[in-house]
Amino acid sequence: MLTRTDFVRYAGAGGDFNPMHHDDDFARAAGYPSVFGHGLLTAGILSGYAAAWLGRRNLRRFGVRYVGQVWPGDTLVLAGEPVRATAGADGRTEVEVSLTVHSEADGREPRLVLRGQATATLPGEERTA
Repeated sequence: MLTRTDFVRYAGAGGDFNPMHHDDDFARAAGYPSVFGHGLLTAGILSGYAAAWLGRRNLRRFGVRYVGQVWPGDTLVLAGEPVRATAGADGRTEVEVSLTVHSEADGREPRLVLRGQATATLPGEERTA
């Protein structure tokens, strides 16, 4: 579950101290119900998921498209699905995957907050003569 502290810690790590992410009064004055998470925080969480799934050293490309905001109390649900796999002459396989992040919170339907895609080159099986 995401907390305001997560947002503040990310601001410190990334150097983005926009008050939208830590000052409720400022966020409300701008028309938001409360502070919200940095888009790059959500993207970073998704990149960790992709790296754990596909192997950090295997990743070749990673991209995201922001769809919605994340709020204090949201629980993120990460998912990935293979889209295409192409075998190379060298025995490696290039895999493209689609990625999503949905936000769930009490009293609200799950909603998509981030779409992503990644490409990884997976090593082939070792062969013995």
